[in-house]
Amino acid sequence: MKKDSLISAREFCSSHNIEISFISSLEEYGLIEMETIDKSIFIHQSQLQELEKIVRFYYELEINLEGIEAITYLLNRSNEMQNEIITLRNKLRLYEDI
Repeated sequence: MKKDSLISAREFCSSHNIEISFISSLEEYGLIEMETIDKSIFIHQSQLQELEKIVRFYYELEINLEGIEAITYLLNRSNEMQNEIITLRNKLRLYEDI
């Protein structure tokens, strides 16, 4: 992975006024993935939106990590089902046009 697509975990934490241990806890729960390069911890840029959402859940809505894990699972599952519905509707349209 290119280093320019990585964000320093320390920078993210300082800009959001959170502890690095919180980010580590998220990785332990499997909610995000981090990469260590030269003893520095980085977050993939593609995960920033998800990470910011999790930070809001935890700090603004006061949802614990177990709750965030459940919410994340359900939101991902819902998105998968919506995509499946779209795919099935498109297939159905093909048969209706015949």
